[in-house]
Amino acid sequence: MIAKLMEVLARVVYILQMNIGWMSWNLFLAFIPLALSVWLFRTKRGRSWVWWLGFLVFYAFLPNAPYLLTDVIHLIEDIRLTQSVWIITLVLIPVYVLVILAGFEAYVISLINLGHYLHRISKTQWIIRVELITHVLNAVGIYWGRFLRFNSWDIITQPDYLLAKGVEETLGKQPLVIITITFGILTALYWIMKLVTLGFIKQRSQGRSNQSQQINSNTSKAE
Repeated sequence: MIAKLMEVLARVVYILQMNIGWMSWNLFLAFIPLALSVWLFRTKRGRSWVWWLGFLVFYAFLPNAPYLLTDVIHLIEDIRLTQSVWIITLVLIPVYVLVILAGFEAYVISLINLGHYLHRISKTQWIIRVELITHVLNAVGIYWGRFLRFNSWDIITQPDYLLAKGVEETLGKQPLVIITITFGILTALYWIMKLVTLGFIKQRSQGRSNQSQQINSNTSKAE
């Protein structure tokens, strides 16, 4: 029994060690646009050349957040290599779900921050259009990253090759179908997660407000 348990634990450790590297790296890339969205859209700063540079970097790295959705292919591979149902159910699936959700939530919050900025500068009517355009750009970016193996920094290191190869490969029938499906998935998941996220934020805000009112009420009674 103990030997079997040690074997299972060793297998779990092996699987986690095998995945921790690329998972950590992909999450790091996903959180770059999230951090930039806070700096760009939540702080009151003028649109200087530094701001516009940050904005371009934000959009260049943004596909890395929803890109984690495609990492489900690694989950399928790991399931094929893992014979234990318990490891699959209690380790593999929870870890992958957590990583994928964290990456996509970074995408959702980044666009919520962008929408907050558009609302602040009196461009509320642009929010839906900007979100849809962003989904299209990210669907293309995900295709370039998953199938053409481009990275965000290739825009700087090899812009000519990226554009030439990217445009050439994207205009085919199969790539357009994949990009269209990706766009649909992004749009649907984004609206669901956006509603959940905003609902959670609203609930927390109301909870803090009620707590503050209760404290003030208790203070008034004490006086």
